[in-house]
Amino acid sequence: MSAPAPSQDERPEVLRLEGVTKRFGSLVANDAIDLELRQGELLALLGENGAGKTTLMNILFGHYTADSGRVVAFGRELPPGKPRAAIEAGIGMVHQHFALAGNLTVLDNVMLGTEKLTRFASDRTAGAKRLAAVAERFGLGVDPAARVGDLSVGERQRVEILKSLYRDARVLILDEPTAVLTTQEAERLFATLKVMAAEGLSLIFISHKLGEVMAAADRVTVLRGGKVVAERRAAATSRAELAELMVGRRVARPEREAQAPGPVRLEAVGVDVTEAGTKRLDAVSFAVRSGEVLGIIGVSGNGQAALGRLVSGLAIPAAGTLSLEGEAPTDFSPRAFVAAGIGRVPEDRNTEGAVGEMTLWENAVIERLRTPAFSAFGFVRRSKAMAFARDVIARFDVRGGGPGTRTRLLSGGNMQKLILGRNLIDSPRILIANQPTRGLDEGAIAAVHAEILAARKAGTAVLLISEDLDEVIGLADRVQAIVKGRLSPPVPADGLDARRLGLMMAGLWDEASDAA
Repeated sequence: MSAPAPSQDERPEVLRLEGVTKRFGSLVANDAIDLELRQGELLALLGENGAGKTTLMNILFGHYTADSGRVVAFGRELPPGKPRAAIEAGIGMVHQHFALAGNLTVLDNVMLGTEKLTRFASDRTAGAKRLAAVAERFGLGVDPAARVGDLSVGERQRVEILKSLYRDARVLILDEPTAVLTTQEAERLFATLKVMAAEGLSLIFISHKLGEVMAAADRVTVLRGGKVVAERRAAATSRAELAELMVGRRVARPEREAQAPGPVRLEAVGVDVTEAGTKRLDAVSFAVRSGEVLGIIGVSGNGQAALGRLVSGLAIPAAGTLSLEGEAPTDFSPRAFVAAGIGRVPEDRNTEGAVGEMTLWENAVIERLRTPAFSAFGFVRRSKAMAFARDVIARFDVRGGGPGTRTRLLSGGNMQKLILGRNLIDSPRILIANQPTRGLDEGAIAAVHAEILAARKAGTAVLLISEDLDEVIGLADRVQAIVKGRLSPPVPADGLDARRLGLMMAGLWDEASDAA
């Protein structure tokens, strides 16, 4: 009779952080943090945006040097600030924003940096054989000859994971691994991670999504304000307890109140959008009224990005008409749309929403810089801009610095709050909210939802483009599904559930109506 498998606590320790402290000026990002990881364990590192999660993992992987404390991997202390030493010790890291060369193949990306520069030629045959073996072992199927730039987001993430496994990683760190994945892709990812853990790999994943933490983790460590405030077995806690531990208070999302909408402010009738020779939107029609939220739901890649560009002034209709306040725009440009009273929250905060090297105050006013509020006679009214930035930072709880801080130093969630704040603070006539809470923690989501509903109450027409079913059901008055660039007929949000939305997202619009 075989001996029973060791319990989690009996498995050997593979990683330990002791007293890790890291400061950025006056900001204490990590405060005397202790952490341990055991073989075959799935550890979730949970916390609000700006709680210090990513900073801690960057110290572990050698990207940052701690001010004090040490990292011990497999019984040996790692030299600080040396990623190569972490890799050689068997630690791999998959960053939230992938570090892949889009013009190279999967195999080229995986092998990059694994061979000595003194080699006369790369042994691609051996590399392909090794990659195939690793992919088969962990169920990470991807075409090694495929160009990375042509892959979906989920496939690119698999390539990042394969890069670490190819280098014999025994500990894998994943920073917000589902931030840009669809629900289906996230489910497949965590099924794969559980297979890895069963094979003896130890994993840490950074998250603020309580559902996936509860479903996937063995143990949860909660950070708040740079400190470890709690540790729980996932099986012995609840979403409500974890949410309260994250933010230090009870969290409840606001509820949409019934109200009569006003006149139509944004309308599309039979609009086609063609980009790079491909039709992205096909005869789409919708109307958003003052004081209502129209939710657009769909699986990623079905035309949401093109729709966001259309209503932001970045794409011109090839057919049909788009109307703002009942009139067709004569100037399709972001500047003209902002001047017409449209607030824009883009899908990609890093490339479209903010300039990382600029300060918070510069990004806060970047879309309004030419208005009299912030400039006069060709000069920036710096004191006005700084005051505006301080208001946005305070009202929307943007953490990680003041008006003069470089925006790239913010966590992803705090950057998103800055972008939301600069648009919502004055209640625009029309708000385009494209994935507005992607990357935000539960407390921040509740705050953003409250601001969107406040804008609705004040008469703003809100076009909400989201892949989050709960978000759409909670905020929208009416819902349309986008499938392969086409929009379903609108349906009232009251009475909608995940099953009906799933049918709509699959293009089964008649079946969804029958299920009502």
